[in-house]
Amino acid sequence: MKLTLDLVAGARPNLMKLAPVVRALVAQDRLAFRIVHTGQHYDPSMTDVFFQELGIPAPDVHLDVGSGSHGAQTARILERYEARLLTDPPRATVVFGDVNSTVACALAAVKLGVGVVHVEAGLRSLDRSMPEEINRLLTDAIADLLLVSEPSGLEHLEREGIAADKVRLVGNVMIDTLLQRLPAARARRATRPLGLEGRPYGFVTLHRPSNVDDPATLGRLLDLLDELSSRLPLVFPVHPRTLASAHRAGLEPRLAPGNPRLVCLGPTPYLETLSLVAEASLVLTDSGGLQEETSVLHVPCLTLRENTERPVTVSRGTSRLVGNDPARIRGAFTDVLEGRWPPGGDIPLWDGRAGARVAGAIADWLGA
Repeated sequence: MKLTLDLVAGARPNLMKLAPVVRALVAQDRLAFRIVHTGQHYDPSMTDVFFQELGIPAPDVHLDVGSGSHGAQTARILERYEARLLTDPPRATVVFGDVNSTVACALAAVKLGVGVVHVEAGLRSLDRSMPEEINRLLTDAIADLLLVSEPSGLEHLEREGIAADKVRLVGNVMIDTLLQRLPAARARRATRPLGLEGRPYGFVTLHRPSNVDDPATLGRLLDLLDELSSRLPLVFPVHPRTLASAHRAGLEPRLAPGNPRLVCLGPTPYLETLSLVAEASLVLTDSGGLQEETSVLHVPCLTLRENTERPVTVSRGTSRLVGNDPARIRGAFTDVLEGRWPPGGDIPLWDGRAGARVAGAIADWLGA
C-alpha cells in the first residue's frame, strides 16, 4: 500500500502551489494523497472556482473554519485538523506558503508525530509586524523537510540553524501553474469585455493591512490611483478586505463600477487574473505572488511594500519596492511609461518543473 500525504490548502494562493504537486504525484505514482481544505478562504469566488480552473480534485476533507481573528482562525484550524489526524493520520502533512492554515496544520501534525513538509520554506521579509512572517518562522522551525523556492531561502534557514540535510532547493511551484495555464488564460481575452483589448493599461491589487486598514493610507492610495488612471487606465479587482475597509472609512463610492479609467471589479478567477496581468503594461500590487508572476512574464511591477520575502524578484525580476508613498509610486509609474524599467531575467528553477522536484523530494525523503 502506498504511503499517504495530506496536502493542505487554506487560501487561494495555496491552490496555485498545490496544483502542480498534485499533477506530479499522479504522474510519479509513488505516493497517495488527499487534499485537506481548511476553509480559511470560504467565499466561493475566492476558492471553488480555483479548483475548477486549476484542475484540482475536489477536497477529500473540508474543515469549514471560516473567518475570524488570526488567533481564533488558527486555533479552529489546529483543533479541527488535530481531530482528523487522531482518526486517520497520514504519513506526512504537506503545507504551502505562509497563511494561518500553514502554521496551524503543521503544528497539529508535529505534536502528533506526523512528518511535516513545508513547500516555499525559507522566505523572509524580516518584518515581524507581518502575520505571514510569524507563520513562516514557526512553520520552518518545526518542519521535517523544507522545500525552498529561491536562493535567499537557503541563506535564511542556514542562519536560523536549520540542518542542511532537511533543506532542498526545488524552485517555485506557483510558476509551474502560471506556465501551464498561460495559454488558456490568454485565450480568455479578459480585456475585451472591459473595452481595453489592444490598449495599454495597468493592473492593481491591494489587500495588505499596511495599505488598506488605515483610512488615511487607503484614501491616499485611492486618490493616487485615480490620478494615475488619467495617464493609463487601471484595472482594479477589489479584494473583500479592501472593500470592507473602504466601506468602514466611507471610501466605497471611489470603488464604484462604471469608471472607464479606474475599472473596479469584484474578485476575479485565476485565469481571468492571469490574462489581465499578462497583457498589462505594468502592475501595482502588494501581493507576493504577483511579484513572482510579473517577473516571469517580464511585466514591470510596482510593489507597494517596504520589504519583500521574495528578493529575487527585485534583484533578477521586474519588481521595485515603492512602499505606499505617493511620490515614490508616481515616480516609478513615470519610469515605466517612459521606458526606464529593466526587463528582468530568467530566475533559476522557475522553469515549470518545480512540482516534479517537490514530489520527488518527498518520495525520496519517505523512502517511497
